[in-house]
Amino acid sequence: MTTSLPSEPFGQTPAGHEAALFTLENDRLRVRITDFGGRMVSVEAPDRHGQRAHVLLGFASVSDYLAKSASFGTLLGRYANRIAGGSFALDGQTWNLSRNSGDNTLHGGAVGFDKSVWTVVSAISGSVPRLVLSHLSPDGDQGFPGELTVQATYELDADALSLTFEARTTKPTVVNLSVHPYFNLGGPGEVLGHEVTIAADAFLPTDAAQIPTGEIRSVSGTPFDFRQPALLGARIRQPDPQLFHGLGYDHCFVLGTDASEPAVRVHDPMSGRVLEVFTNQPGVQVYTANKLTGAFAGHDGVVYRQSAGLALEPQDFPDAPHHANFPSTVLRPGEVYRRFMRYRFGVV
Repeated sequence: MTTSLPSEPFGQTPAGHEAALFTLENDRLRVRITDFGGRMVSVEAPDRHGQRAHVLLGFASVSDYLAKSASFGTLLGRYANRIAGGSFALDGQTWNLSRNSGDNTLHGGAVGFDKSVWTVVSAISGSVPRLVLSHLSPDGDQGFPGELTVQATYELDADALSLTFEARTTKPTVVNLSVHPYFNLGGPGEVLGHEVTIAADAFLPTDAAQIPTGEIRSVSGTPFDFRQPALLGARIRQPDPQLFHGLGYDHCFVLGTDASEPAVRVHDPMSGRVLEVFTNQPGVQVYTANKLTGAFAGHDGVVYRQSAGLALEPQDFPDAPHHANFPSTVLRPGEVYRRFMRYRFGVV
């Protein structure tokens, strides 16, 4: 038997759209998602003693998210991460985009997918709760060509929350869809004591504006080598120019796994919680919340300061339209863009 997901009002956007908050729950996890930006609002997972607590940074209403920004938990599009110079060329034509990060485009521009109330296609409870959202981005939205139709499906199955994207376009365009959850498996405090493993032999160095240089650099001998488990904070203060650019880790790691193996594994020794991330994306942006300042508080009144969370964003490579050696992010009419990511929680 299936029923509708429990939902409640979540506030109103400046344009007057009412948002809702949906609860997906089973005997292991409790997840709350809003149709405002398709955001993950909260994830409550048990520790080694079976005690559930918040492991995701988030807030209580639409107005809170609008005031705090920082992309907390939101779906990212049309293009997650950065496009240099706020433009790209495709099939002999140059497209000028919304520039919202200096001269560059970040997470789709000034009015990205995070600002929209997505359409609820279905919200089904039962043994595997599922929330299906859709969004239509019109031709020319933030400067991108083509009408882009996107469907995002959240599914809670046992100990894992999955997110699947499908997208179609009416004109050749570029697409890079992702999500921006900040995790802290220990609850309040820093994530620098988390033990992290990343299945990546290489990462993408950036310039001072955090635009990839085009180099795909080996992690060997660098602070970016997480092929074996290491504390997130063990090398974050090293005098490496790349860490200066990001004020810590804020880089795309080049994944070397297939979707059946964890791309990232995070373990909090204090609580015993473990998070594994699976994806068919070629990269994952790893961000240690370097720009959070402690200016506001979220769940349970916890103040979110630098390194209060770890963002794990499976995605295509940033600025790929400007680098022929990166996997292509071009989507053409008749093609279907399909990407998925799965966040699996456990304890040791």
